[in-house]
Amino acid sequence: MAAVIRALSDPGGGETDADIIRLSEREPERFAAIFDRHYAEIHGYVARRLGPSLADDVAAETFLVAFDRRGGYDAARSSARPWLYGIASNLVARYRRAEGRQYKALARVGLDDTVDGHADRVVVRLDAEATRGRLAAALAAIAPGDRDVLLLIAWAGLSGDEAAEALAIPAGTARSRLHRARRKLRAALGGADPTTVGEDA
Repeated sequence: MAAVIRALSDPGGGETDADIIRLSEREPERFAAIFDRHYAEIHGYVARRLGPSLADDVAAETFLVAFDRRGGYDAARSSARPWLYGIASNLVARYRRAEGRQYKALARVGLDDTVDGHADRVVVRLDAEATRGRLAAALAAIAPGDRDVLLLIAWAGLSGDEAAEALAIPAGTARSRLHRARRKLRAALGGADPTTVGEDA
């Protein structure tokens, strides 16, 4: 009975992503478990980068590309997260101009000065909106490769090594790009860096 409950709660039946991808070469329908496990996360990441209007298409295409390339997946890597984020990042690169417009639009968004009755909540909201605008402007000014590493770590929650793996770059290159991106963010935000919350930056 416990095995049945596990199988219902985990579309992959307790198997690693690598197991599922390997099995999907003979049984293509098995790849649906990879989609079920990771789609919401990939979609959310793409939506933050490109906005909701492009997120559905780009996230779906990420899994189509992954399905087509599953034969070349490195089975030594139990989690497909970095691989999927790498595919998504490459697809986002096709929309660099749209991504830049997204950040510039967020930077220009006017502050909602409607008072909702609670002064502290209004102050916090206005401060957050002002910071969001500055953050969006700073992200728009960061080089695309540097921004990819930064956002894979800050928004997708990948480690530095996983971000390097996702982008197929050396770990040292990922660290350099992250350092440059964070330095530019700190300069734009008056020394603050929201990407290092909870870290020893």
